[in-house]
Amino acid sequence: MMQRVKFKLGMVAAAAFLAWGAADAATLRWAGANDVLTIDPHAQNHQTTHAFLQQIYESLVRYDAKYNTEPALATKWTQISPTQVRFELRKGVKFHDGAPFTADDVVFSLTRAGQAPSNMMSSVQSVKEVKKVDDHTVDLILKGPNPILLRELTEARIMNKAWAEKHNSMKSQDYAGKEESYASRNANGTGPFSLVSWQPDQKLTLKKNPGWWDKPKGNIDEVVFTPIKSAATRTAALISGQVDFVVDPPPQDQARIKADSKLKLIEGVENRTIYLGLDQFRDELPGAGTPGRNPLKDKRVRQALYQAIDIASIHRSTMRNLSINAGVMVAPMVHGWSKELDERAAKYDVEGAKKLLADAGYPQGFALKLDCPNDRYVNDEAICQAVTAMWTRVGVKTTLQTAPMAQFVTRVMNSDVSAYLFGWGVATFDALYTLDSLMSTKDGKTAAGVYNGGRFSDPKLDAMIQQIKVEMDIPKRDTLVRDALKLTKDEYYYLPLHHQIRPWAMRSNVDTVHRADDRPMPTWTTIK
Repeated sequence: MMQRVKFKLGMVAAAAFLAWGAADAATLRWAGANDVLTIDPHAQNHQTTHAFLQQIYESLVRYDAKYNTEPALATKWTQISPTQVRFELRKGVKFHDGAPFTADDVVFSLTRAGQAPSNMMSSVQSVKEVKKVDDHTVDLILKGPNPILLRELTEARIMNKAWAEKHNSMKSQDYAGKEESYASRNANGTGPFSLVSWQPDQKLTLKKNPGWWDKPKGNIDEVVFTPIKSAATRTAALISGQVDFVVDPPPQDQARIKADSKLKLIEGVENRTIYLGLDQFRDELPGAGTPGRNPLKDKRVRQALYQAIDIASIHRSTMRNLSINAGVMVAPMVHGWSKELDERAAKYDVEGAKKLLADAGYPQGFALKLDCPNDRYVNDEAICQAVTAMWTRVGVKTTLQTAPMAQFVTRVMNSDVSAYLFGWGVATFDALYTLDSLMSTKDGKTAAGVYNGGRFSDPKLDAMIQQIKVEMDIPKRDTLVRDALKLTKDEYYYLPLHHQIRPWAMRSNVDTVHRADDRPMPTWTTIK
């Protein structure tokens, strides 16, 4: 049997399923600041996009309410050898267009997910080859042993091979290259809901799949999602009854929502860390006023930027105390987190920051552009405004550029940023997911460093991450994870700000289960 890493939900209460009573079918009117980026299941590793795609497309395995893996499109798996795992597939499953689900679809989909320009290579990063044994059995041949294979596979969504061939969608959409494809606007999965329509920045509609192999625990037969960028407008839509559910109620409105008897909040911590990334690759930083030099390559400069941030002020004033100050790049419920690592690396110190800049050769500071999304994370633009003022105070003359996530994420993926704010959720609930995607040297061909927007490279860290991928001795693996996270912290490769608290707001007649991955489940939702 495969060895299994033991996971803790930490500060998140693992919700048990609610006992649903009989209720009439209902439409869930859902709103959030951030829109879906694409319908292609392998084109973007983006939480809002995943939240909807997992309703349409399914994986071999999935999470239960406590984030334990359980069967989905696979009913059983057997470790044949350390590098060969056999999956027995669920029989009688059909895609939304009526086509039968077979091993050919699994071979095609996992291969597609693992090849450029897929942005979901992390979900199959250890898979060397997928072999069909028969119509309902596949073998995964691995590059090496993998203690978290099942957790990674929860994100590897299965498409219908024949449908993809028919619509010229054999390869993933190249999102960073601004490609459009049939699969980026249309869908054919096996999940509990099928796609009716998607008008970007306007509305997405799903309808219940009556032929789904499983049974929903709620009564939702239609989902209508409306992206509403304005915080005030989202709150007003909930209060007026125009929407039933808001996934990202603004901190400044939460007391008001709690006081309204027609509304309620479900509170919980998300497995997401909000951080600042820095260009540590280019020899000259564009617009910095330092010809032939990139100040961000100097650890002293990175530490100065860190110490210039008044994290207590951001927590108190910007986030209204709805954040957990972070010292490490993974949240408390992620395997590898520790209280010790999560202590801030250095205290807020304006004079200390100025001295570090002077010691590094920048007594007058330099110019820096900070890129930031304005519709993705809780108070993202306000956080960046605060950081801009704090960095300018120590002599780093910072200008802020904001954009919707759909535009901003392309710049990060293409490393067209000097400094940027980002948030990283951990789909596997294991720190390797963060280490490999954010800290590995970016090679442009694999999942390694796919979101390393600053393109820093540390051979020692790379070697540790490669060992973590295949280490089956859990205590030894845990030590490696801790050392890798500490190295990243000590070198200030990233500047973590906080772990995001993400309450959900809804009408009082809505019952659902809060998810630390910030992905509401319509199949677990009832409107009374």
